[in-house]
Amino acid sequence: MIRQAEPADLAALAEIERAADGMFVPLGIVFPPGTTVIEECDDPGRVIVAGRPPVGFALLGVVDSLTHLEQIAVHPDHGNQGIGTRLLDAVCTTAKKSAQADTAAVTLTTFRDVPWNAPWYARRGFRVVHPHEWGPELTTLVEHERALGIEVAPRVVMRKDL
Repeated sequence: MIRQAEPADLAALAEIERAADGMFVPLGIVFPPGTTVIEECDDPGRVIVAGRPPVGFALLGVVDSLTHLEQIAVHPDHGNQGIGTRLLDAVCTTAKKSAQADTAAVTLTTFRDVPWNAPWYARRGFRVVHPHEWGPELTTLVEHERALGIEVAPRVVMRKDL
């Protein structure tokens, strides 16, 4: 079941994110220490979850007036069941509903060479967006990720027009 997060859901989501991040370790990708992305969110209105209790989530923001997927994570115990795809579909539906004027799109940053990152998004209609196409907020976001040490492997910006 894909649904809007409730305040009580937020506390459990950090463990899902940490477990999903553990899938990167065998690839040599280790995230910098600190809080998870979801731990920095205190607004359940920005979060879509899968399950009750949640087994996955998508965290949304707005960058350059477009919906930005800040994080999508599914607990590895529930992987390969289509949960990530259903969450991404819900993100796209939300973006369409909240679009300003006729501009409906979702942007994200992700690892270029990780099979369940950029290639996965590409199969779902996302394309790589080159730096000259980035808006000012997206540029600042990418620079911020680099400063935090998140660029531990080649990353790309992607976009899907809806």
